[in-house]
Amino acid sequence: METENKKRAIVIGGGITGLAACYRLQREAAQRNIPIDVTLLEATGRVGGVIQTEHRDGFLIEHGPDAFISTKPAAKTLCEELGIADQFIGTNPKVRRSFVVRKGVLHPVPEGFYMMAPGSLKPFLKTPLFSWRGKLRMAMDLFIPRRERDIDEAVAHFVRRRLGTEAFTRMAQPMIGGIYTSDAENLSLKATFPRFLEMEKTHGSIIKALRAQKKQAAETSRDTSGPRYSLFLSFKSGMQQLIDTLTGILSDSIRLNTRVEHIQQDTDDTGWRVALSTGEILNSELLCIALPAVQTSALVRSISNPLATKLDAIPYASSATVNLAFRRGDIAHPLDGMGFVVPATENLSLIGCSFSSVKFENRAPEEHILLRVFVGEPTAKNTEADLIQLCQTDLTPLLGIEHPPLFATVSKHTQAMAQYQVGHQGVVDDIERLTSEWQGLALAGNGYHGIGIPDCIRSGETAAISLLDALCEAVP
Repeated sequence: METENKKRAIVIGGGITGLAACYRLQREAAQRNIPIDVTLLEATGRVGGVIQTEHRDGFLIEHGPDAFISTKPAAKTLCEELGIADQFIGTNPKVRRSFVVRKGVLHPVPEGFYMMAPGSLKPFLKTPLFSWRGKLRMAMDLFIPRRERDIDEAVAHFVRRRLGTEAFTRMAQPMIGGIYTSDAENLSLKATFPRFLEMEKTHGSIIKALRAQKKQAAETSRDTSGPRYSLFLSFKSGMQQLIDTLTGILSDSIRLNTRVEHIQQDTDDTGWRVALSTGEILNSELLCIALPAVQTSALVRSISNPLATKLDAIPYASSATVNLAFRRGDIAHPLDGMGFVVPATENLSLIGCSFSSVKFENRAPEEHILLRVFVGEPTAKNTEADLIQLCQTDLTPLLGIEHPPLFATVSKHTQAMAQYQVGHQGVVDDIERLTSEWQGLALAGNGYHGIGIPDCIRSGETAAISLLDALCEAVP
C-alpha cells in the first residue's frame, strides 16, 4: 500500500484490550509499510485496567487476575513476541487440586472431575460432596439422549438436564460463579462453555466424553480430563509485568487522564472526530473503542442508536477481591491445594478463595501466607472495612484461623465483568453487523467473545487488524 500522508488511529481505553490493540496497530502497520500515528486515550491515571500488582512487605498482591490460561494462545503468543516468556511461572506442581465447601468443610474436588461431571469412577464414588441419590442421577447422563435442536441453553438448565440438581448446586454453580461472577440460571452455555455442547453432540454424554478424553490422555501421557492447573501461567514479578512491558513500548502513544466525551464521524465519512473532556478535538481515520459494552454504548449512541441499544443488552456485574496476609502458624488448615469455591447454598459472603502463596511461589515471605478472597456483586457493595470483616468471619472456621490478618487490601471492580446471558451470540452478531456499517470503526473488549486475558488480547488484536484491512481496501 502506497501512502503519502501518515494515517492516524485512536484507541479509547487503556485496559489490556486497548493496549493490545494499540500495540498490534503499530506492529502490523509497520509490517505493511503503512505510516501511522496511534494514540491511546485512558480516562484514569494508569493503564492496565483490572490487572494490577502491588509489592508490600515481601508479599506480591494481585488486585485483579493472577494468571491466564495458555490453551488460548493470544496471551502466550504476545508475551513471546514481547520477549517476556522467560518470566513465566506456572502453578505449584505439588498442590494441583482445589476444594469445594460442603456444610462448612473443605472437600477436595474428586480427581478427574471437570466442572460438572466425573471423568474417573472411583474418586467420584468416594467423595462426600454428593449423596448416593445425587451420584445415581449424575450417572443417568450415560443414558439420557442428546438434544438434537441447536438452541442456546442456560448453563443451569443444561447441567440439571444432563446431570441433575446436585451436580449443579454442589459443583457446577460454585465453579462457574468463580469464573464468571454470574448467575448460571441465565448464563449462555453456547457463549461460555461450548465444549460441553460439543461433548453432548459428539458422545451423547458428558461422562462418556470425559472418559474418552481420559483414555486419550493416558495414551499420550497428558492429563485432559480434570482441571488442568499446569496450563495457568503468571509472571515471577506478577501480572503487572505484561502491562509494564506494553507500557514501555507504547509510552509515546499513551495519554493518561484523558476522558472522551463524544465521538462523531467526519462530514465526508472518511474519519472520526473525538471530543475530549478538556474541549480538545482529535481527528483520526481509524477508531477502536476498547471499553466495556455499557461505556461503549454511551459513546456510540450519537452515531447509531440501534448499535447502542444492542450494546446495552450486554449486562455487567461488579465484584471485589480481598487479599489477606497471615503468619503460617495462624492457619490450621494444611492449605494443600490451590484454593476453594463456595456453593451459593452455603450462604457465605465469599464465592471463592485462592491460596495465592501456595498456588505460585514467591508470593509471601517465608512462614507467611497470602489469601485472595473473591466476593460477588451483592457483597461487593459493602464498605472496604465491612468486606474485610465478612471475609474474616467466613474464613476463620473454614481454615482454622487463630489470629487476625497482618493486613488486608480490598480491590473493587465496578461493572467490570460482562455477563453472557442466553442469546449472547445473537446480540454480538448484531453488534458486529451494525459496527461494520461505520467505516474505520472497531469495537473490542470482554463483552463479546470471552472475558479472560487471552480473550481480551485477541479481541484488541482482531480489531486492530480489521481496521488496517479496511484501510487498505479503501485506498485505490
